[in-house]
Amino acid sequence: MKEILRQKLDDLLSGRLDREAFVKYISNFPFSDESGIKLDFQRALRRGLPEVVFGQNKSLEQLRAIAAKFREMSAELIMTRVSPDKYAGLAAEFPDLLYHEKAAMVTAKAEPRVLSAGRILVLSAGASDQAVAEEAYVSARYLGNLADREYDLGVACLDRILSVAPRLNDYSVLIVAAGMEGALPSVVAGLTATPVIAVPTSIGYGANLQGVSTLLAMLNSCSGGVSVVNIDNGFGAAYQASLINRKIG
Repeated sequence: MKEILRQKLDDLLSGRLDREAFVKYISNFPFSDESGIKLDFQRALRRGLPEVVFGQNKSLEQLRAIAAKFREMSAELIMTRVSPDKYAGLAAEFPDLLYHEKAAMVTAKAEPRVLSAGRILVLSAGASDQAVAEEAYVSARYLGNLADREYDLGVACLDRILSVAPRLNDYSVLIVAAGMEGALPSVVAGLTATPVIAVPTSIGYGANLQGVSTLLAMLNSCSGGVSVVNIDNGFGAAYQASLINRKIG
């Protein structure tokens, strides 16, 4: 924590940060605690990536309070799992917010900044997995990465994934979302030297157990270089990919 404060003080003394912003920052150190909502505005200094707000089950009043605090701190707001009706309530007060409907995410309307040299490719097995893949794609972009996407590449037709195989080594990280038996990440990892982050989705028939079978299958992948995040956690995959990219420039 001393290092974080020293960095902000250096920013003040060098003119990179004005006095008002410095006082505001210090008053919210190590976290903001207003109305029972503790917001960590120092996370970007500790981890290289900002706090992202999980919107599911938060009330509209809580989301409004969070958005207001982020604006006060001049911090970039990223919210996941926000329903259309709650976004509508937010937009009435904060019209500069953008809703990514397929990803169920809220961000600033401004084009995201690129903060790393690496590039992420998000793949999905089927159209039914696209909501999770979109969460990963939007998260990756707004966490500062260059990102591309290719969807509907499931193993029921291997030609689909083989059609993009020549491009897989052009990326620093691959995020692969799949439901059912979760085979796509293993196939992808067998075609490339690029690290693969697998995202099991809750898509499938009864024995899929809402993604549990997919999760276990991915954890048992026989292809090397596959890591696995939790069920439907596209954001978690993007966060991990972003940390990898920060290490390569």
